[in-house]
Amino acid sequence: MVDTGTPALNRSRETRANTQSGYLMLLIWLALLGVAAWALITNINGGGEVAWKWVVLGVSAFVGTIILCGFYLINPNEAAAIQLFGAYKGTDRQEGLRWILPWLSRKKIAVRANNVISDKIKVNDLRGNPIEMAAQVVWRVTDTAQALFDVDDYKEFVMAQIEAAVRSIGSRYPYDDIEHQEITLRGNHDEVGVELRKALIERLSVAGITVDECGLTHLAYAQEIAGAMLRRQQAEAVISARKKLVEGAVGMVEMALDQLSAKGVVHLDDERRAAMVSNLMVVLCSERDTHPVVNAGSLY
Repeated sequence: MVDTGTPALNRSRETRANTQSGYLMLLIWLALLGVAAWALITNINGGGEVAWKWVVLGVSAFVGTIILCGFYLINPNEAAAIQLFGAYKGTDRQEGLRWILPWLSRKKIAVRANNVISDKIKVNDLRGNPIEMAAQVVWRVTDTAQALFDVDDYKEFVMAQIEAAVRSIGSRYPYDDIEHQEITLRGNHDEVGVELRKALIERLSVAGITVDECGLTHLAYAQEIAGAMLRRQQAEAVISARKKLVEGAVGMVEMALDQLSAKGVVHLDDERRAAMVSNLMVVLCSERDTHPVVNAGSLY
């Protein structure tokens, strides 16, 4: 193996952030606000003679300002990545009013499920036929650190990987198979959906994203060959139907001749036997109603 010298991606891992309940800190802030108000009122009424109360007022105001700058909210199915001067310090997933030291920055990210329907793209299937495909994907963020720090824009990354996975799956299977001998895009939606989900999970794992479900929402031949392929499908359907019809007719003729011979109803030479086979095949395989000709004379 040739060493290209390219450094490997340093993958991030989500950890729990050391944060505090915002409601407890709110009570402390209210208490400091009360102390500051008491110190201000008593200093004003006392004419400024009590110097230590001014110190209490200043300290309360300073600490209260620091506490006030540390509040933030987390909505349901939302998380906040905590950083200290660019370094990742963990993720807070506890919803409600939260608090951290004000010099710690927080970057919010939604962890709820997202439903995406990709654009229609043109792909060549296994047999080289151009087809149009589109997929519906339900995805969500499972590792906030990877989603925020291991890819540039995780939403654009998801869309790009969906398109790549759809192209890969589309080129792996044929659009249709009239003989039903292989997995096709048109006839095996469940199998194709499983393969697409597996491919997407592998592609999106680097961004800390999983796929809950996916499937094809649009599948059709490209416009330039749609008419020709429709005629081909119709011809293949007619051939298949004719094949089944002939197989059934042959079986019925064979059964009729065997029963006629076994029961001694009529004895036919090879020439008359061939004529009866021909007549029965015409009756059984004809698309229109047959009109028998009644022979009022002898059989021969």
